[in-house]
Amino acid sequence: MSSENLPQTPEQQGSKPRVAVVFGGRSSEHAISVVTAGAVLRSIDRSKYEVLPIGITTDGRWALTADEPARMAIADRRLPSVEELAESEDGAVVLSVDPASRQVVYTEPGAVPKALGEVDVVFPVLHGPYGEDGTLQGLLELSGIPYVGSGVLASAVGQDKDYMKRVFTSFGLNVGPYVTIRPREWEADRDAATARILDFADEHGWPLFVKPARAGSSIGITKVDDASGLEAAVREARRHDPKIIVEALLRGREIECGVLEFEDGPRASVPAEIPPVSSHDFYDFEAKYIDSASGIVPAPITPEQTAEVQRLAVEAFEAASCEGLVRADFFLTEDGEFVINEINTMPGFTPISMYPLMWEKSGIAYPELVDRLIQAALRRSTGLR
Repeated sequence: MSSENLPQTPEQQGSKPRVAVVFGGRSSEHAISVVTAGAVLRSIDRSKYEVLPIGITTDGRWALTADEPARMAIADRRLPSVEELAESEDGAVVLSVDPASRQVVYTEPGAVPKALGEVDVVFPVLHGPYGEDGTLQGLLELSGIPYVGSGVLASAVGQDKDYMKRVFTSFGLNVGPYVTIRPREWEADRDAATARILDFADEHGWPLFVKPARAGSSIGITKVDDASGLEAAVREARRHDPKIIVEALLRGREIECGVLEFEDGPRASVPAEIPPVSSHDFYDFEAKYIDSASGIVPAPITPEQTAEVQRLAVEAFEAASCEGLVRADFFLTEDGEFVINEINTMPGFTPISMYPLMWEKSGIAYPELVDRLIQAALRRSTGLR
């Protein structure tokens, strides 16, 4: 990458706040993060903010990328990647860990490092481990750079379905039956771990859902109808995370609700319903992103149920000490009770994702939503708060 093609610093371009959109990453949700970044880049008000796209490759290299949202979409069922967007095969972006400086530096082998100026705020649109789970948030805290979304603790809790459910239970929120199989437990005595799952099935019935404990976008999840499918399901979940969680089937309707941080505190959007997808066993990755299955917004539930799920969504946001945004997912059971399934501290932000659609129906269009998240991050300091 020649020096004349490097992004200009804010001093060269003006004094508008500079937003680094960080995306991609090392998790199995890499492609969806790229799609999310394309939507965010397309919607950021360029008259108000300078933008610096930074992609993280699947092997963890931070790369300068083209600011070309059109290349970040899913096309003909083909998923995009940072490797395709990187301006150089070996150039790297480095953030300063000196909180007195928010400097970004670009390096290439055999070349003098180039200062790209300071970043005022980071918009991390990473999903899954190594980005949504508190790791990137910790780096940004060390660097003293404000960022969109939850801090280290809430991000870690929101990524780990086991501890998330423990936190919710401690705050009095209803969660469904589940059992966690930790890595050492499986590796030390696979038969005993399998027996625990079978005992769980005896108590709660089949089918079960076997999931990676710390993944999202419905990746690695298998619906298991009987014991014969259990080994393959565990193997698939452990391919994404050595820690797995097994959940019982909850019969009812899937209801989602967005939470957004306003100046006076968090507020909930109108809820959405995810109807059964006839071509899929459940709302999996293919249904969400490849086949573009969509929800019903607003959800066709009573005003009393709407108020209740909005209240519970904000309670979940507060219970996990979240900031910025959250999508809270619930089951509305056959007896009319809301059971929280999980939260996402950086929910899907693609044009077809439920979080922006719920806020659009609540009166906040996508560009305004992006702007509110950036402004909320700029209002917050890093460090203890």
